[in-house]
Amino acid sequence: MPPADDAAALIKPRPAQIRSGKALPDKFGEGFCWDAWYVACLSPDLKPGKAEKREYLGEPVLLGRTRTGQVYALRDICPHRAAALSAGKVHREADGTDSVECPYHGWRFGPDGACKSIPSLTADSDFDISKVRVRRYPTIESQGLVWIWMASDPRFDGQPPEPPPTIPGVTGTPKLVDHLDYDIHIDHAVLGLIDPAHGPFVHQQWWWRTKTSQHEKKKSFCPSEAGFTMVRHEPSKNSKAYAILGGEPLTEITFRLPGLRWEHVVVGDRQVLALSAMTPINAGKTRMNQIMWSDHWAFTAFHPVIRVAARAFLRQDGKIVQAQTPGLQCNPPLMWVGDADQQARWYHQCKREWNASRREGRAFVNPVRDQTLRWRT
Repeated sequence: MPPADDAAALIKPRPAQIRSGKALPDKFGEGFCWDAWYVACLSPDLKPGKAEKREYLGEPVLLGRTRTGQVYALRDICPHRAAALSAGKVHREADGTDSVECPYHGWRFGPDGACKSIPSLTADSDFDISKVRVRRYPTIESQGLVWIWMASDPRFDGQPPEPPPTIPGVTGTPKLVDHLDYDIHIDHAVLGLIDPAHGPFVHQQWWWRTKTSQHEKKKSFCPSEAGFTMVRHEPSKNSKAYAILGGEPLTEITFRLPGLRWEHVVVGDRQVLALSAMTPINAGKTRMNQIMWSDHWAFTAFHPVIRVAARAFLRQDGKIVQAQTPGLQCNPPLMWVGDADQQARWYHQCKREWNASRREGRAFVNPVRDQTLRWRT
């Protein structure tokens, strides 16, 4: 059995909010990693001159792109009377820049959050509109992804202290894109993402593996930036999908806080990258973004088949989440058993250290150490 404090950390971060959906005043008590970059969406999802309503980590966000291509994110609440800015419209200012107009009284805000106009003010008013702002969330486009910085301090309006992660193996445009919303807290979504033992039971497919095809696995792990990595190795012989790549594929699997997992497969001078990016919508819902890049010929030759298979794979995980949700609502104590659950322990250790380092204003100290794990799957 795991130590009592580790076992409790699996489901206990904020049970009251998980059940009720009500926000708590202590950001670090909400069960999320704050002061971190999250995948907001893919770059093609945002059209110039458009903005749309989103929610990240329980925060209402207006996510948009200006006509000149700049991505922005604002708190989707007008500071005047709390109307949703997303219910308004994108306005073109006289200088050609974009602003968002509140539907209630027409207050307009630029992509930087600064108020541009309050129509009710008279020409001789001495009210200083430069003092009016709506919260801005830093955003960066990188590798075809839009990243959003979720700060623990709602007054934060500067540049984040670090750039978003760089994912190795991104080449060209994605070959496959899919997403699915899980009715589950990100902790449990991540644990399903990094769990190595559920494959024969959840993902039973002729092209992947069967319930009876279980082998003992022995894999080496090492610490990596804000997480851990299963070092490069030959894929398991009972994972049939790798066979279409031909040659002698080698794979490396990395997990990085707050909710990123990527598998980078190389076959000679060709590669496949599969990224799973978990982004909390709120305490009870998490979005899984699944993206694959490749310059391997198989992704052209077998694209329709691979697309259907990948979609089925993701929805099998969604079905298991549906089976978990009623039980998790009872907030039961959970068990971690053997090496198969070691990555779950590491996740919670890394997460606690992440939030502690943010609270204390110091560098993250990775608690993971080099280790070889063994399990059957």
